[in-house]
Amino acid sequence: MMVNMNDGNTPKVLVRRLNGRMLAGVCAGISDYFGVDVTLVRVILAVICVFTAGAGILAYLVAWAVIPEEGEPASIIESIFNKSQNG
Repeated sequence: MMVNMNDGNTPKVLVRRLNGRMLAGVCAGISDYFGVDVTLVRVILAVICVFTAGAGILAYLVAWAVIPEEGEPASIIESIFNKSQNG
């Protein structure tokens, strides 16, 4: 039996998942956010990479930098930007 952890009052947040990750957790986070199987997301990413001559890899790297990791308050880009603002 699958239990819905979202009670309807809290908004969904896209994060890079720690569980089920292969590289940086981008595909696992996207699959969790949209409620689809992680394998489907990985296959779609692979197809995009093949048919766009590797542009999918660039999209993955951008997502890795922009999407915060589960349990972290900010993404990598936000952390770098905040350090440059405060330093």
